[in-house]
Amino acid sequence: MSHIIAIVGRPNVGKSTLFNRLCGGMDAIVDPTSGVTRDRHYGTGDWNGVTYSVIDTGGYVDDSGDIFEKEIKKQVRLAIDEADVILFMVDAREGLTPMDEDLAAMIRRTSKKVLLVANKVDSYKVVDAIHEFHQLGLGDLFSIAAISGSGTGDLMDVVVKSFGEDPETVPQDGPRLPNIAIVGRPNAGKSSLLNVLLGNDRNIVTPVPGTTRDSIHTRYNNFGMEFNLIDTAGIRKKAKVKENIEFYSVMRAIRSIESSDVCLLMVDAERGFESQDLNIFSLIEKNHKGVVILVNKWDLVEKSTNTHLRFEAFIREQISPFRDVPVLFISAINKQRVFKAVETAVEVYRNRSRKVGTSELNDFILPVIQETPPPVTKGKYVRIKYAMQLPTVFPSFVFFCNHPQYLKESYKRFIENKIREHYDFTGVPMEIYFRQK
Repeated sequence: MSHIIAIVGRPNVGKSTLFNRLCGGMDAIVDPTSGVTRDRHYGTGDWNGVTYSVIDTGGYVDDSGDIFEKEIKKQVRLAIDEADVILFMVDAREGLTPMDEDLAAMIRRTSKKVLLVANKVDSYKVVDAIHEFHQLGLGDLFSIAAISGSGTGDLMDVVVKSFGEDPETVPQDGPRLPNIAIVGRPNAGKSSLLNVLLGNDRNIVTPVPGTTRDSIHTRYNNFGMEFNLIDTAGIRKKAKVKENIEFYSVMRAIRSIESSDVCLLMVDAERGFESQDLNIFSLIEKNHKGVVILVNKWDLVEKSTNTHLRFEAFIREQISPFRDVPVLFISAINKQRVFKAVETAVEVYRNRSRKVGTSELNDFILPVIQETPPPVTKGKYVRIKYAMQLPTVFPSFVFFCNHPQYLKESYKRFIENKIREHYDFTGVPMEIYFRQK
């Protein structure tokens, strides 16, 4: 799955409301940055079995209330470059504004699928007024009320039809190879790692069909390991992204993450594990992809006794509660532990593909539950009857019991930890569900 929807438009037209509607109430990652930007939201949603990512490009307002048109246009340009479908929102109540016309002139130059969306059409009095937006020259006009959801179903039907074929669904000869992506902040060393892995001594490097222009898939076959390497570093000149480089890097990370099975999250050792690294890690976890954290440029860090242990402990504290993640300290330039990183990524892929038989799982987990049963809640005793692994691409388990509504998050975490102790799911996000028997 690699589908990105960008919601663009001037401030206060209802972009965030539509974002929440398309994400179905899922928690979004918020990337607060200094300056004129308010909040940038990244989330995922599903429509009729098709999964997608949604980006709310946000609005720019300074303390005096004046809009920074230049900053809005920068973010719209990035959205146009990276998204598969662009939803250009306008306000039906306020009508056509000069800023709408300016943004429309910019959007008309793209070859991407653009849908013009008139929001706040929640009264018959507004219906006739929206026809003035046709003069923007952006094709069909969709009238919606994002706050109530009116009209959003018809809009999403068209959006989903606009998506191209998923790279993961394209037929391939032979068994499917793991897709390993290199992601991280700018200047973390992604290009250096790529150059080491795809040096002159590589055996096989062939382009894989069915990939997008934004993610380069390269066949890697070396040292007994074979996989598709996904990289987005160094494609665009830095001069074009220097202003909104963090927003740009997250958009690129989304596409790489969605195309992958396992992500190599590159962290700059000199800068430390910062909030943007945590945002990208959260994207990986929310998409249920395997992850290996690579602390790069470790050769440039002044070290004392147990420096790496303190650094690793800090990272695990930041990513809690999902702590079962490999953390390696590498130097891509010096080729230090680079191939260990690749070996670990392949192991994480195997962990993500691991299947546990129902009888084997119950023989292990039911005695554990019997020894430490769920706490009594409101006088109700929760009795878990049996468990099974679901047929999903990532590890997920369902436990059948009499009162699933009384099982708290802490007990779910207890069950997950016990499963991780017994089976090797290192580096892989896991889902635990409790269902009525």
